[in-house]
Amino acid sequence: MRASPLLTASSVERMAESTELPEVARVARDLIRIDTTNYGEGRAKGEREAAGYVESYLRNLGLSPEIYEPIDRRTNVSARVRGRNPEKPALILHGHLDVVPAVAEDWSVDPFEGIVKDGLLWGRGAVDMKDMDAMILTSVADLLRAGDAPERDIIVTFFADEENGGVEGSALVVQDRPEWFEGATEAISEVGGYSIPVGGRRAYLLQVGEKALIWIRLRARGVAGHGSRHGGTNAITRLATAVATLGDREWPIELTPTTTRLVHDLAQLCSADPSDPDAVAEAAGPTAPFLRSTFRTTSNPTGLTAGYKHNVIPDAAGATIDIRTLPGHEADVLAEIRGLVGEDIEVEVVHQDIGLETPFSGSLVDAMVGSLERHDPGVPVVPYLLGGGTDNKALSTLGITGYGFAPLRLPRDLDFTGMFHGVDERVPIDALTFGQAVLTDLIRHY
Repeated sequence: MRASPLLTASSVERMAESTELPEVARVARDLIRIDTTNYGEGRAKGEREAAGYVESYLRNLGLSPEIYEPIDRRTNVSARVRGRNPEKPALILHGHLDVVPAVAEDWSVDPFEGIVKDGLLWGRGAVDMKDMDAMILTSVADLLRAGDAPERDIIVTFFADEENGGVEGSALVVQDRPEWFEGATEAISEVGGYSIPVGGRRAYLLQVGEKALIWIRLRARGVAGHGSRHGGTNAITRLATAVATLGDREWPIELTPTTTRLVHDLAQLCSADPSDPDAVAEAAGPTAPFLRSTFRTTSNPTGLTAGYKHNVIPDAAGATIDIRTLPGHEADVLAEIRGLVGEDIEVEVVHQDIGLETPFSGSLVDAMVGSLERHDPGVPVVPYLLGGGTDNKALSTLGITGYGFAPLRLPRDLDFTGMFHGVDERVPIDALTFGQAVLTDLIRHY
């Protein structure tokens, strides 16, 4: 276990050049320039250098961050900011430092250069989620440098391995370092608080739930032989049929309390028929596919493995499928998938977690809505269920309720949700400064 991934003060200073940028953008850019690619299943470049940057930043604010590296280079960092009213339950602000891979040839810019172009910050992590990491750090800095303090204790935590389900990150932190979160009852992280177009106006989505994740591997068996052979049992053919069945599966709409409220609220805003959720989602423009995924289970093929020579029929073939189910539907969906692919296809569960859903009510929800209202008056805030997942799932094992609130006021034509794990990931600089102001407002008053 490594005690601390320290960066020297001079390295941090060098990374924080270009002072013409707002600090929140400089910090986000600096983090993007640290390649923390996570390939999954234990293969990753590691978060050590990014955690070192965060640790140095927090120490420069007078805090005492702690490092936990349970696996070589899979580094987590946390610090507690003392509040004015320590008798109130603490609030966690958390992010992850890893990013999914980026194929540079597919991008119009270097995905790890962190360039600013057309008023936007470009790079892998600009959306998921080094933007929010920077907002957390600079919001805390805003208060402390002004000699102020948050209303209650704030615990800032940055996890490793979120893009692999947190297996080597948040899951180990909550298991081995639960004291980091002592006294906390609520948490805020990514994928919520951003604006979407609804008809001719703007609205904000506040994330109050997450679908469950089931990553499976399909495996088909056959008989190896010469590529010229006629007939026989071909593992690739068997697998292809199963993959197409799951990839083409149109799962039925099943609304939860959160998505029922979402559809109702959006329908009112755009004068649509709430009985057709997919049609209501279409009023959200580029966000529509993201919203439609929250109304149903999804099962998307993500990888194929088969064969070793052009003229050899292999005896086995494999595929990975990313399944996201509504909370509580995990067992039923997995049973249906086994039936869909048939008895000849082996189904291995590689990783599975839980779904979450909490009411769109309470003092923290009111405070998040209030902070948005103060900075963007008159714009409605509606709840939604995230189609993916966050490290809030790990924190939930400690009894901590999590929300998605990374506030960003976005241009209506920017396909923001389409850039999660996408190409040419980018975020407007003015959206970052807006988000920092909203987040600072929240922790000052809540």
